[in-house]
Parts: sequence; structure tokens; C-alpha cells
Amino acid sequence: MSGNIIKLSRNAESAPHSSVSTQTVAFSHYNNISAQLPVDPKTGALVTGDIKEQTKQCLANIKAIVESIDHVMDDVVKVNIFLKDISDIDAVDAVYSTFFQDYLPTRTTVAVAALPVDGALKQYGITHVDL
Repeated sequence: MSGNIIKLSRNAESAPHSSVSTQTVAFSHYNNISAQLPVDPKTGALVTGDIKEQTKQCLANIKAIVESIDHVMDDVVKVNIFLKDISDIDAVDAVYSTFFQDYLPTRTTVAVAALPVDGALKQYGITHVDL
């Protein structure tokens, strides 16, 4: 790498920490944000309830990370959503639209057989936050 490339890893206190990854890594003029499961950062417990409650927690975690690096959700460029049941997409969209109101990032949504935490119905991953 040349001396002109900037790389900075950070963790927000207001979102769950992982033992295997950093929440956000800035590289040059992009931030790459780790996927977020529906985990309450205060308790470390998985949010129980329906897909809407879990979606809200995932997005609240992402928002906390985005704001911790002095950005807003409208700065998000790309979102990846992993669902255990693709038929939950309408419920996810209902919550998603409350977090992205003025600007919609590009998005990929896929169905998966399993997620890293038992009981999680969904996982969000944001690829880039434009600086």
C-alpha cells in the first residue's frame, strides 16, 4: 500500500462488539461496516420478537455505528440484507423505510439457510458509507 491510503478501524460503544471483526473500517474515502445481527448493545442479548422488532434493532445498531463516525444514514451507499425467510421482505421494508427516508441506498436481499446467532431471523450488512 502507498502512503496515501488511509485505513482506520473503529468500534462504536452504542452498538454490539464482535470478537472476530471491527464494526467499521475506513479505507481511503469509504467506510466498510460489519454486518449487524439483532443484538441489544446494552444487554448483549438477541432481541426476541418478530421480524419487525429484529429489523429495527439491526438498523438501530447500524445507525449508531454510522453516527459514531460522524455520518448519517443518507450517507449509506449499499446495504446487504440476509433473511431466513424471504417472505419477511414486506415487514422488513416497512421498518427499513423509516431509517432511509430521503435517500435509498442500493440493496441486495437474499434468503439464507442460517445466521450466526441462533434465533436471529435476519442480518444486515452495509458495504459502504460514502464519505
